[in-house]
Amino acid sequence: MKIEVIRDLVRLMPLAAEWNALLQESASAVPFLRHEYQTTWWQTLGGEEWPRGELHVVLAHRDDGSLLGIAPLFLTDDQQGLPALMLLGSIEISDYLDVIARPADLPAFLEALLEHLTEPDSPSWQVLDLYNLLDSSPTLPALVEAAAKRGWKVALETLQHCPYIPLPGDWETYLAEQVDKKQRHEIRRKMRRIEELNARSDPQHQPVRWYIVQDAASLDMEIGKFLQLMANDPEKAHFLTEPMRAAMGGVMRVAFDAGWLQLAFLEVNGEKAAGYLNFDYDDHIWVYNSGLDFRFREYSPGWVLLGYLLQWANQNQRSIFDFMRGDEQYKYKFGAVDRRVMRLTLTHP
Repeated sequence: MKIEVIRDLVRLMPLAAEWNALLQESASAVPFLRHEYQTTWWQTLGGEEWPRGELHVVLAHRDDGSLLGIAPLFLTDDQQGLPALMLLGSIEISDYLDVIARPADLPAFLEALLEHLTEPDSPSWQVLDLYNLLDSSPTLPALVEAAAKRGWKVALETLQHCPYIPLPGDWETYLAEQVDKKQRHEIRRKMRRIEELNARSDPQHQPVRWYIVQDAASLDMEIGKFLQLMANDPEKAHFLTEPMRAAMGGVMRVAFDAGWLQLAFLEVNGEKAAGYLNFDYDDHIWVYNSGLDFRFREYSPGWVLLGYLLQWANQNQRSIFDFMRGDEQYKYKFGAVDRRVMRLTLTHP
């Protein structure tokens, strides 16, 4: 196994095809590890979440030169002010992170990674601080074991809930088997109520529609409209600094170009009442963010659009509807089951 280190974006950019091919076979094939997401995140350091960073992406190659593993790392000062190696994407806007390797190669890759990080030409780091690893990730036990062999200090912390819905592939089956009776009635009632607006109107001028953005020419406009919807929530408005708007807009554009953006809107009388920013990737729907116009709250536009998206996901044979980080109660009312993301810190003696 040969280790290579990438320290600048110029050398990182040409790796897209090989990087994404390995990700498809990896133990953690999540959209936040796509090459186009990672490089876009790096260009703004997550909307200036981090004031500085030094790129340190560790690649492992087989003897034949093929790519075996990727540890997408950067050096920065962590939240405690310690020099830390962290995963690209940390922390705020990337729900799931990990290293990239096939399950069979993962233990050997992690052993080689830790060995590399003790060598004289590795960065001057004090802690390997890895956020947002799913509790099911095989990286967690493998890295704990590899660190323990070296006498490193290990700390594991539970961060957030990440509810998700396994989908049966049929809308009616999903409602009947995975949603309780009261909630099932509410979903149907809310969707029926808004659809009745169309039933009472001229079919050529229906007041309600929902759609997924498909037109590249209108993408920038649609991105702007979605960010406006998000900013109607005071907490999200505070989050959406100009650098963060640029970061999120960049992610939406590269996801659209790569074919895995699902930006959806519900319109009432030609105005956007609700929007969902999702990723449609690897037969999963990954629910990233949402926005509402509270003038339309009487129609429950967020719930209605969510219902349409779940109906679409079942009809199109997506296997998982992943709400990702956050334990908001509506997620469980729609039938989600729980899991969590973790933080793993390793400290060199």
